[in-house]
Order: sequence, then C-alpha cells, then structure tokens
Amino acid sequence: MAQGVRRYDPDRRRRIIDAAIRVVGAKGIAGLSHRSAAAEADVPLGSTTYHFKTLDDLLVAALRQANEGFARAVADAPALADPGVDLAGALARLLGEFLAADRGRAELEYELYLAALRRPALRPVAAEWCEAACQALTPRTDPVTARALVAAIDGISLQVLLTDAEYDESYAREVLARLLR
Repeated sequence: MAQGVRRYDPDRRRRIIDAAIRVVGAKGIAGLSHRSAAAEADVPLGSTTYHFKTLDDLLVAALRQANEGFARAVADAPALADPGVDLAGALARLLGEFLAADRGRAELEYELYLAALRRPALRPVAAEWCEAACQALTPRTDPVTARALVAAIDGISLQVLLTDAEYDESYAREVLARLLR
C-alpha cells in the first residue's frame, strides 16, 4: 500500500473497543490508554483518538458493549416472559449461567460498571444497563420489584466475584423469591 493511503476499515471502531476490553481485562482500567488500546488493536494511535476523543469516550463504548451480556440474556430469555415459569428460579439459573460461562468476562463487566463510581461519564451507561434489565423484567412484575431484583442480582454477583465463592443457585433463587412475594 502506498505511503499515506488509507484503506477503508469499517470495523476499526469495533476492533478498538474490543481491544480496550481486552486491555481492561488484562491490566485493569488503570492500564487502559489510547496508546494501549491502539497497540492491542494493531491500529495507529491516531485511529483511537479519531474514534474516541477522550479516554472516557472509549470507556463508555467499552462499557456499553460489555453491558450487552447479561441484560441481553435477560431480554432474550423466553422463560422470563412466560407467566407459568418460576421467575425467581429462571433468574437464578440465568445468573448462574452468566457467571459460569466466563467468570473473567463477568469480572471485566463489573469492573467497567463500577468504574462509574469515579468516572461520571460512565454513569449514564451504567444506568442504561439497570434500566434495560428492569424493562426486561416488567412484563412479569412491577417496576419497583424489577429494580429490587436487579439490585439483588448485582449484589449476589458482586459477592460471588469479590469473594471467589461458588455461585449458589438455590440461595439466589430464595433471595429473588422473597423479593417476589
């Protein structure tokens, strides 16, 4: 390719986001910079700053992409919409599947999610995740209970991830069932 000629790369933005997620997974949020994301994505540094003016912009995109996991699983789970299915049991099973599928990915998602404590730019994206999960549950319960279920799921997830404890599906089901009474 001739010097200075750019080739069209429609996936470059997505590759940079994926690279940022890998960097955070390996080094934590403190290890993420435009430079580290560019190196991981194998793109010029200018590409990261073109697509993401600030590091917060890149973190917002990474969090938004990471959020797709559990919220999408909740929204796509047919059992959760079926009034004949035990909602607490279905949620507990879904949470167990999420935590077991890729614990490292779950840890990464929560690290990005909790980064909103120190980075106000991330707060709207963290709120989007909560809202999406609540919306997915409102066909089966009222909005206040849906919000309580999401809070309990967050708490149980954090306890498992932070203590290296085994996920206890029967405990999670009991906690969630109590909220539904």
